[in-house]
Amino acid sequence: MPPTAIRGAHRSTLERVSFLSKNVYGLRKRFLSWERAMNGTTVVIAGAGPTGLTLGCELARYGIPFRLIEAAPGPQPGSRGKGLQPRSLEVFEDLGIIERVLANGWLAMPMNSTDFDGRVTRGGAVPASLLDRPDIPYPASLITPEWRTEEALRARLTELGGVIEFGTTLAGFEQSGRTVSAEIVKDGKTETVTARWLVGCDGGHSVVRKGAGIAFVGETREEVRMIVADAHVDGLDREAWHSWRHKEGIVTLCPLPSTDHFQYGASVAPGQNPARDLENLQAILNRRAQRTDIRLHQPRWSSLWRANVRLADRYREGRVFLAGDAAHIHSPAGGQGMNTGIQDAYNLGWKLAAVARGASPALLDTYDAERRPVAAHVLALSDTRLKRMIDENDIPIRRDASTIQLDVGYRGSALARDDRDDATSLRAGDRAPDATKLMTVDGERRLFTLIGGGLFTVLSFGTTSVTHKDLRILRVVGQSTAAGELADSEGHLTDAYAAAGNTLVLIRPDGYIGLISDAGDSEAVTDYLAAID
Repeated sequence: MPPTAIRGAHRSTLERVSFLSKNVYGLRKRFLSWERAMNGTTVVIAGAGPTGLTLGCELARYGIPFRLIEAAPGPQPGSRGKGLQPRSLEVFEDLGIIERVLANGWLAMPMNSTDFDGRVTRGGAVPASLLDRPDIPYPASLITPEWRTEEALRARLTELGGVIEFGTTLAGFEQSGRTVSAEIVKDGKTETVTARWLVGCDGGHSVVRKGAGIAFVGETREEVRMIVADAHVDGLDREAWHSWRHKEGIVTLCPLPSTDHFQYGASVAPGQNPARDLENLQAILNRRAQRTDIRLHQPRWSSLWRANVRLADRYREGRVFLAGDAAHIHSPAGGQGMNTGIQDAYNLGWKLAAVARGASPALLDTYDAERRPVAAHVLALSDTRLKRMIDENDIPIRRDASTIQLDVGYRGSALARDDRDDATSLRAGDRAPDATKLMTVDGERRLFTLIGGGLFTVLSFGTTSVTHKDLRILRVVGQSTAAGELADSEGHLTDAYAAAGNTLVLIRPDGYIGLISDAGDSEAVTDYLAAID
């Protein structure tokens, strides 16, 4: 395929972006000067859960001024979403918090399921297809309390100069063609904050979504409920996530790493007692586990979960965006909801930063186009797993590669272009794979330690030269003798990217492949970047 044949499902969109970039640059420059003089706030983020915190960290490292408000008076307790999928762990590596997160979690926790007859089935092993893969640094989910995840994100946000305004509510907002005016209330005092964008990360009851008039399509299934609680437990080992099947439902106890508590979970069918007091929780455990030697202590946190399965009919209304639970609510089956929200923020963050710095506003159109289909797919997946749990009175103990979110991608996006045929395994829009055993002048490295950090990266497998502002260039050579050169000593990088002698790969700031040119078309790379600029 000749260099001029770089393909993209929406080339016209990129051409439109390029046109806008060339023709409204002067207007954007004047607008940015006016904005800085106005009040210094570019983005208002409502909600400081994992999604809002991830977005705050992204904007902070780009130096984009923002206000992060949270209605709660302080950090929320509870293990809640306790599973981090491998793709989220990759995001956290780029954000600089992976060591903190791993230190407080358990990767590939074993799972034991006790059947009606007392027979125990052991599971939780990582599929062989994911083990010892140089392209996958984290082959399984990590169990860690959600409050620990938020703790790590808050610490990183503080390091980056960000601030969380607890006890601050969003009372309402209005938007014009140029700004959003958000009315926020703290300690009974009202303040109007004018910014370019408002992002609702404020959960299933989102004030932002309701105020924007965005429908939340789906259903609430009152017949599907679950008690979830964090409690100290006597009489049970912490060597696995335990579950028991019973004719009236399931009960589970999952040890929470870095604490002395377990997360308790019990399904509640219609007609069953949903009370969250210690007496009822203990009675359910005794009946379903058919044991009386396991003793619960008073829960430090509890909740009654109801099956809400909903998806916003769009993720954007003018200058207002939705992310996380404000945009999609999932069943907890498969541990998808929090992870999808984290990745929403990771996708949106670099795009907001780029446009705030002068890139074409059309770049923001790709957020809904890329992320909403992902949420629709994940909702269907988690709903299927929930139905299986209900039908079988059990939780799956066999790890499923479909839930780890490494296959999430944006093929067909306006930001995905390549010259490969449809049979090629790696295409533009896919997650950029990792690679090990890369020799640099500073020693052996993994690819993921060399990319990210908020920049586009070009991998050049040939002699083609590419230049562009704010672009990291990594050349694959026989022997590394200078900065920016990589020696692919065992061929892991070449194999992962199915690279030919002249291949160029452009990796986006969020770790997805923007462009592949096996023909080594450097002009295609510069045209791609110019369209975004």
